[in-house]
Amino acid sequence: MDARAINATLRKGQTPDADALSWFARGLADGTVTDAQAGAFAMGVCLNGLTDAGRAAFTAAMRDSGKVLQWNMDAPVLDKHSTGGVGDCVSLILAPALAACGVYVPMISGRGLGHTGGTLDKLEAIPGFRTTLSEDQFRHVVGEVGCAIVSASADIAPADKRLYAIRDVTGTVESLDLITASILSKKLAAGLEGLVLDVKCGSGAFMKSADDARALARALVDTANATGCQTSALITDMSQPLAPSLGNALEVIDVMRVLTGATSGRLLDLTIALGAALLEQAGIENGTDKMNKAISSGAAAEKFGAMVYAMGGPVRFVEDWARFLPEAPVIREVPAPEAGTVTAIDGEALGLTVVELGGGRQVETDIVDPAVGLSDVVSIGDTVRKGQPLARIHAAREAQADAAEEAVRAAITLGKGPASVPDLILEHIA
Repeated sequence: MDARAINATLRKGQTPDADALSWFARGLADGTVTDAQAGAFAMGVCLNGLTDAGRAAFTAAMRDSGKVLQWNMDAPVLDKHSTGGVGDCVSLILAPALAACGVYVPMISGRGLGHTGGTLDKLEAIPGFRTTLSEDQFRHVVGEVGCAIVSASADIAPADKRLYAIRDVTGTVESLDLITASILSKKLAAGLEGLVLDVKCGSGAFMKSADDARALARALVDTANATGCQTSALITDMSQPLAPSLGNALEVIDVMRVLTGATSGRLLDLTIALGAALLEQAGIENGTDKMNKAISSGAAAEKFGAMVYAMGGPVRFVEDWARFLPEAPVIREVPAPEAGTVTAIDGEALGLTVVELGGGRQVETDIVDPAVGLSDVVSIGDTVRKGQPLARIHAAREAQADAAEEAVRAAITLGKGPASVPDLILEHIA
């Protein structure tokens, strides 16, 4: 085996065999493969693609390039992955709700990427919360609480960590095969028995069209199933923010309102749909009823509080969450310039507005301000009067709020007459 021969195979439009792909993944992890060879490999896959079997083989090889966790639990070990959107804080509700249903959720999550927020950044808005745990600590929290949401350790899918950084600087991120292998290698290394994927589609998602979302969902489901993890996917709407808030502490507030029964809406509906699909896929009947009961009874909130405390947060966070979360010094409403109906929302623009406020990273070393963002964002189909708030800005400085106000107005389209409200769940792929 050598990288030149493997890249030559790709250049001819052929897929290397499973042994060659496994060798290449190990070479990425241990440094045998150079950056130049990795870049050539990524370009070859980007231009010519892999077969379905080759994609599954490379995904498994990336998974096996580091540690693969094993669980010996008395109930199914399950998880969910989202392809990313704005106002998407489902994981913070779904993990404890599933734990309250009696399954285990060892969730390995990520940070903000581009215009989308990161689950880890949201949790770190809670004082003291630690997303980096040792394997023993991770296992202890999952065993005691039923769920834990953590960052990937250095020995989880190290081949992907290296290849992703190279793809980012060589213009080879947009490859269905490499995206699939990247997403699944980390999830499958968690030792899951079942996985549900939330593949988002629309202005606030990375996949803007339904066709692109469907192609990704199909590739993810087929590849995960081929590697031995029972998997299904929902294609869901991201033509508007999922929750009414964008920003780390602000989304935690929305999560707590759902968990404590203070609000419902799209965020709750999608959480229940994903949880029900995952439970029923694992052979647990009446998934929708179980998810509804877990949340409405307060059991999911209790699990969330136990997870927060076990991972370094306040002991009474659920009972007194408003006291613990940071608040921005500048809070300002964005009045509607005219009366009308909300007909469209540019979710990506709103997400980038939060990044500009300091709620995300423009470079990897940026420090995230957990307090800033947008709240009370209107929804498609809402009717507003002139001067009625389209959203509320939470900023560190007045000048940032000024720029955000202009951006929010530009991102929200008002029209006359009724608007077509998109369905939340567009398709179920198994």
